[in-house]
Amino acid sequence: MFNAKIWKLGDDIDTDIILPTEYLAFETVNEMKPYAFSPLRPDLASKIQPGDMIVAGHNFGCGSSREQAPEVVKALGVSCIVAKSYARIFFRNAINNGLLLIEQPDLYDEVQEGDMAQVEPGKEIIVNGKSYEIANLPDNLMEILEAGGLVKAMRKRNGLD
Repeated sequence: MFNAKIWKLGDDIDTDIILPTEYLAFETVNEMKPYAFSPLRPDLASKIQPGDMIVAGHNFGCGSSREQAPEVVKALGVSCIVAKSYARIFFRNAINNGLLLIEQPDLYDEVQEGDMAQVEPGKEIIVNGKSYEIANLPDNLMEILEAGGLVKAMRKRNGLD
């Protein structure tokens, strides 16, 4: 269980909004971080604090399959993203990079940016005294998330770490 400040975005947040193409030339994700979400909100990356969460509408992560999009969100310290729906490639890339994604159809319409949420993965999210039920992810995906990503999970499973 964890507490998180909410940053609210809209529908169809594509990978070009999450991390514009011109910043892919940087060598590291840390160099890319200041430019996350810059086409939408140029100052957002500087305001997000470790442990904060993003709440969004439908189709979060649509667009290209660039793996740097979920990597930069995780590098910002975002604890999880809660959206009405995700682009499937983004969903898998995020899980493979150890970023928790939660689908919840009602939360977006009922919360405000700056609200505080209490998140219990696989059970519920509580905001302003109201509980929003969330589904549990399958065990294999939880193993990946708990390890910090797919590569780390496979290294652990194979006794390499």
